[in-house]
Amino acid sequence: MYNHRHWEAKLPVSRIIQAASRESLVYAEKGPTMKTLLSFLLSVAVCGVALAAEQGKEVERLRNAAEVIDEIMRTPEKGIPKDLLNKSVCVGVIPSQKKLALGLGGSYGRGCLICRRGGTGRWGAPWIFAIGGASAGFQIGGQETDFVLLVLNGSGAQKLVKGKTKLGADASVAGGPVGRTAEGSTGALMQTEILSYSRSRGAFAGVSLEGQVIKDDDTANEHLYGKKIAAKDILFAHTAVPKAGEALAATLTKYSPHGGEPFEK
Repeated sequence: MYNHRHWEAKLPVSRIIQAASRESLVYAEKGPTMKTLLSFLLSVAVCGVALAAEQGKEVERLRNAAEVIDEIMRTPEKGIPKDLLNKSVCVGVIPSQKKLALGLGGSYGRGCLICRRGGTGRWGAPWIFAIGGASAGFQIGGQETDFVLLVLNGSGAQKLVKGKTKLGADASVAGGPVGRTAEGSTGALMQTEILSYSRSRGAFAGVSLEGQVIKDDDTANEHLYGKKIAAKDILFAHTAVPKAGEALAATLTKYSPHGGEPFEK
C-alpha cells in the first residue's frame, strides 16, 4: 500500500514531482507498459503531495490553537477566568476566523475542540470542525479574529457532535466574562452550555456566537487521523492524541490540569 509519509520523509515535495517527471521523459520511448507505469507513479506522487499539504493545514491549525490559548492565558486579568477554564469539560478554538468586511453577512472558519477524558481526566484528542453562518456585529471590518469556546458540561459537548449544531438554538451560548475569576457572574450565565470569546487586534472579550452553525469537518479529521473517524469517537472514546495535537493538550494542561465534570454514560 502506498504510504504518503514515506514520500514526505525522503524527499521534498518539489523534488518528488521533478524526479517522477524526469523518469517519464527518459523512459517514454520504452513502450506503452513503461509509460503507463510511470504515469501511474507520477499520479501517486501528486496525490501524496496533495495529501501532505492538507495534513499540513491541520497541523498548522492545531499549532495556532495552542498559541491562542497560551497568549490569552498569559494575561490573566484580561483573559479567561481560571475557575471557568477549570469548570470546562471541553475547549474549542477557531484561530484567525476569516470574515467578510460587512456589518451583516456570512462568516466561515475552521477550528478544533478538545475535551477532558471522561469529562474530568487528561485533555484528549482534537476534533476538527467547520463553523459558519450569518450574524451581525462581530465581523465588521473584515479583520482576522480568534474565537474560543468553553463547553461547561457534558450536555453541551454531546450536542456539538450530533451533526449540524446551531448555537443558541440547539445548544445555549453566551459571551463569557473576562478576568481572573468569574465571581459575580449571574447564575443564568453559569448554567449556559457554551461560553464564547473573541480576540481581535489584541482585544479579548466575551461575544455570543448565537446563530453560528458547527459541523464535523470529516475530511480534515480523516487527514489528521489517517482514517474516517466520527466526532464522538475522537472526543469520547479515548482516541490517542496525534502528534499534531500534543501542543494544544499540553497548553491546556499547563493552565488547567484538573477540572470538568463526569460525562454521563
